[in-house]
Amino acid sequence: MRAMVLSAPAMPLRMQERHDPVPGDGEIRVKISACGVCRTDLHVVDSELPGIRYPIIPGHEIVGHIDLVGIGATGHQIGDRVGIPWLGYTCGVCRYCRLGQENLCDRPLFTGYTRDGGFATHTIADARYAFAIGEAGDDVSTAPLLCAGLIGWRSLVMAGDAERLGIYGFGAAGHIVAQIAAWQGRSVFAFTRTGDIAAQDFARQLGAVWAGASDQQPPDELDSAIVYAPAGELIPLALRAVRKGGRVVCAGIHMSDIPSFPYSLLWEERQLMSVANLTRQDGIDFFRIVPRAGIHIRTTTFPLDKANDAIAMLRAGQLLGAAVLQP
Repeated sequence: MRAMVLSAPAMPLRMQERHDPVPGDGEIRVKISACGVCRTDLHVVDSELPGIRYPIIPGHEIVGHIDLVGIGATGHQIGDRVGIPWLGYTCGVCRYCRLGQENLCDRPLFTGYTRDGGFATHTIADARYAFAIGEAGDDVSTAPLLCAGLIGWRSLVMAGDAERLGIYGFGAAGHIVAQIAAWQGRSVFAFTRTGDIAAQDFARQLGAVWAGASDQQPPDELDSAIVYAPAGELIPLALRAVRKGGRVVCAGIHMSDIPSFPYSLLWEERQLMSVANLTRQDGIDFFRIVPRAGIHIRTTTFPLDKANDAIAMLRAGQLLGAAVLQP
């Protein structure tokens, strides 16, 4: 197999030739056809997350077909098309797993972070955490659904029944959630980097009723806002934009420090909350609505050996939609 490997903190990814991996008990091997490049991959590459195991193969928006099944792996067979998400394993016995909150497991494994991921030609996955996604949709457009879509969906659910929804950061997750929210009949207000006219036009094309810079006040008070950009300075701005009793949801795994802000922005029962990971039920619920919502995924494809270019463009904010690697 070939893989783009992160060998040390803040180093460029390097192509390596490795022996084809062999699945263990309960595992499957997947021949990868597409893997999305997520902002979490950027946090891994930039060593902004704790406990990274080096060397590591990033990537957790994986689409491919099973080509080998380990002993005891059930629910899948050779030839099945599957999607492999961020959540790669949970213990099943800690307090959170027993409460049905496996996204908060005390001993999880995460694809492309604490176990090897999808910037490769093949990967190994726990069969229980691979979604059967059928053959509908092309692999490149499907890949971003495995994290941008899933985390976007979880954050949208946590935002509640907001009729007026703000989206701060109009990248991979933002452009997927905007389409789902518009399909649900909500009014979407999109916030982008100052001067990013292309992203604002893109948001309007996808159904946003308003699009502007993140430091602008929207024309109407928001019921909820979701912050996808990892910029802590957006939190006071989002709190200022939501109504009394409104909600701000932080949807990233990493964010720069949130600056101090007056209590008046939080008062009047405004809520500030975060999203952590996902559950398998999130995946089941989300993939049920994908074909009904008619989501159009904007992608830019890169060959596997150009993963560093994709990462650099994501870091610089030069992508509309999602980047996807193809082996």
